[in-house]
Amino acid sequence: MADNDLFLGFDLSTQQLKGIVVKADLKLVFEAKVDFDADLRKYGITKGVLTNPSEGEIFAPNNMWLEAFDLVLQRLKAQGLDFSRIAGISGAGMQHGTVFWSTDAEKIMSSLNPAKTLVEQMGPEHSNEAGGVFSHPHSPNWQDASTQKQCEIFDLHLGSPGRLAMVTGSKAHHRFSGPQILRFRTKYPEHYKKTARISLVSSFIASIFMGKIAPIDIGDVGGMNMWDVSKGRWQEDLLALVAGEDGSEGLKEKLGPVPEDGGETLGPISPYFVHRFGFRKDCAVIVCTGDNPSTILALPLQASDAIVSLGTSTTFLMSTPQYQPDPSYHFMNHPATAGLYMFMLCYKNGGLAREHVRDAINDLESSEDANIWAAFNRTLLSTPALGQKDSSKDNARIGLFFPRPEIVPNVKAGSWRYLWNSTSKDLKPVEPGTDSWPSATADARAIVESQFLSLRLRSHNLVHPQRTETGKLLPAQPRRVYLVGGGSNNDAIAKIAGEVLGGSEGVFKLDIGGNACALGSAYKAVWGCRREGRETFEDFVEARWKEEDFVKRVADGYTEGVFEQYGNALTGFEMVENEVIRIAAQGS
Repeated sequence: MADNDLFLGFDLSTQQLKGIVVKADLKLVFEAKVDFDADLRKYGITKGVLTNPSEGEIFAPNNMWLEAFDLVLQRLKAQGLDFSRIAGISGAGMQHGTVFWSTDAEKIMSSLNPAKTLVEQMGPEHSNEAGGVFSHPHSPNWQDASTQKQCEIFDLHLGSPGRLAMVTGSKAHHRFSGPQILRFRTKYPEHYKKTARISLVSSFIASIFMGKIAPIDIGDVGGMNMWDVSKGRWQEDLLALVAGEDGSEGLKEKLGPVPEDGGETLGPISPYFVHRFGFRKDCAVIVCTGDNPSTILALPLQASDAIVSLGTSTTFLMSTPQYQPDPSYHFMNHPATAGLYMFMLCYKNGGLAREHVRDAINDLESSEDANIWAAFNRTLLSTPALGQKDSSKDNARIGLFFPRPEIVPNVKAGSWRYLWNSTSKDLKPVEPGTDSWPSATADARAIVESQFLSLRLRSHNLVHPQRTETGKLLPAQPRRVYLVGGGSNNDAIAKIAGEVLGGSEGVFKLDIGGNACALGSAYKAVWGCRREGRETFEDFVEARWKEEDFVKRVADGYTEGVFEQYGNALTGFEMVENEVIRIAAQGS
């Protein structure tokens, strides 16, 4: 153990590969990235993926990822990184993607020539055919929507979507690996027969650096619809469903083991990287996890703390000791701490929906303000909560805004606007541009409220009453709400987040330069290499993590009266969702 040791973390996302290096005290010292569209456009991708719209397929070339790893390491080296100082590596990969390895994979990876690149040796360069280490050249992306038939089969296989969620932590979703593997086996039977092992994107990262197939992570395995979360093992009936006549034992061998310890050292780095880049021989490869689990590792998250990612999509994460699964959200094992679970809500609609309203307001005002959010923010903050000047008399404005088909709730793209009377519980549809709903000006407040109301509705059973520093007991709510992603830069949105979600200590911006996943994986590498005995990840990181370097309080949390007003509106919001689901069912 040396004081000058460094630790390397990766984030393999849809559009980029990031590599960051931290010291043992968690301070960032190097950072590099490869942008797939800018650097690797030769693979024919757009926004990091290939598409087959006729079947709803969205996928990425595995060879592109191989080339990206070589590029990002070259860029770190060009910055002056001495790879001989790297003591440990871990990584985060987009959840639910599957990589299919050939029977020759480990043989090829164990004998790589350090004078050549990964892609030159591991797969036919830029090829769309299977070959080399892969039995299939592509990995399904989390945006893939080709598995509706398989999801319907999954949802009923154990009796109901609720039962599937109880066992595996989630009902069936298009992107989840179980339905994806089932479709792969039936669409590409010859490729499936030639598949020796199946990785998630996270274990793919570990495999590259180990030079052999790595096990799947205990946190990431929850994104497959095949893992029995409470029993900590593969669910045999679901394995049999996916494997078909090939048999569940064969599929279990393809999937491999799932270590319980998220900080386990899987082995030393492959000799290829020692000779090509100068890594030291004893550099440890620590279990890699998914992008969402890795995000909660980017700070020492305490019980009842929540992270809200306000990017193109919206993601809500909490660490909790309670396992209370439901078909409308996800529960997974915590990626580092046994006995904890990761609660996750994932929405396709987020920033894009807000941007549509922003643009409509800018068109109305013909705004020339340099800040394109200025008019939206003014409208948002000048509109009262739920559009009610008097909450005891006025109807509440409640809307849903989905430029893309949504998964929570599962409805097609569209916008719906309603007036809700909290006394009579009457729900009335309303057209925009009327006195009751003055077009885009009312949409500004309603869209932000709707996104946070959905988060509050689905997480309220996991939060508890909070006590202030003066001893006052507040209603059940998060202790802190941390905002990340592009939307976290908007103080007006942060203010509404606090009003709707609460936060006894306030709303905070987690400012880590868009590196939450990569930092989480780098911290995991440090913890895996430097922990003492049974030291938990949270205790290890909290002892080294300097909040003032990364966290800024950006808004109040709990506001007495307003928080209760939104709590009362949850009934109306749930009625709106149910009505939209009913309308969608009639139209299908």
